[in-house]
Amino acid sequence: MQRREFITLIGSVAVTWPLAALAQQGEQMRRIGVLMNRSESDPEGQARIAAFRQAFEQLGWKEGGNIRIDIRWGEDKMDLERKYAAELVALAPEVVLASGTMGVTAMQALSHTLPIVFAAVADPVGAGFVESMVRPGGNATGFMIYEYSLGGKFLQLLREIAPNLTRVAVLRDPNNPALLATFGAVRGAAQLLGVEVTVVDTRDAGEIERGVAAFARSANGGLIVMPGARASVYGDLIIALAARYKLPAIYPFRYNVTGGGLIYYGADYVEQFRPAAGYVDRILKGERPADLPVQAPTKYELVINLKTAKALGLKVPDTLIGRADEVIE
Repeated sequence: MQRREFITLIGSVAVTWPLAALAQQGEQMRRIGVLMNRSESDPEGQARIAAFRQAFEQLGWKEGGNIRIDIRWGEDKMDLERKYAAELVALAPEVVLASGTMGVTAMQALSHTLPIVFAAVADPVGAGFVESMVRPGGNATGFMIYEYSLGGKFLQLLREIAPNLTRVAVLRDPNNPALLATFGAVRGAAQLLGVEVTVVDTRDAGEIERGVAAFARSANGGLIVMPGARASVYGDLIIALAARYKLPAIYPFRYNVTGGGLIYYGADYVEQFRPAAGYVDRILKGERPADLPVQAPTKYELVINLKTAKALGLKVPDTLIGRADEVIE
């Protein structure tokens, strides 16, 4: 090779190499954390994270390419949620997706600056995660599981399927501030319908068993199971107690009804993780959680288990069946 050709080659490499390096820097790996409130083996949890990944990929992100996703599974257990929240913070992600009230609580206990996008949270204002729905104001925003007024709808549906109902036990976690507004809606509807309200706390299995057994001593009762970690952890127990004491019950999760519960009315939790991917994308591109409004579902689904209704001696009205999105027979 002649000297002039060699110099020309070196010059072209010197020009193109910085451009290639800049292009690689422009496609640098971004990092997000995900704190799920299910177990890794749980089909519902896997469906939620699959929906998030699919939506995120459709926005132009490639896992292992321009994005790394670190996932931890907190199982709705406070000690695990705290442990994995600390692990995620130590990995220095740019934004965290947190599922459930307990997960957001664990994350905000560690940082009020790390951006958080939440999903499947009952009352982000009552829990103190955001200042308001329209202007969250802090480091968190996301998607709540239903509007606060839905608590009244729970009671209306229960009364519709069990017309003789005059008493209702509300099963709730007293340590969960995210349930206050929904519980208030239940009490407001109960006053209008002339229904007596009893509270059953759900801190542990024994408390649930004793509370439901005491409530079942009188007739014409039903159960409203409030959303939250305890409803998830003790869901099978509550379904078994409702069957034992012949109590019609409405549940906060769809899988409660496919697992033998009577009624479910609520949003599709899996679908919440698709717009959550959109919020994560917007934050990675420079927007702030404080400026992204919290969103409530606009569509709810009604699922009725007719086999359970028959076991309880209930005749489900045809009008209610006609409104159901799914009927389990």
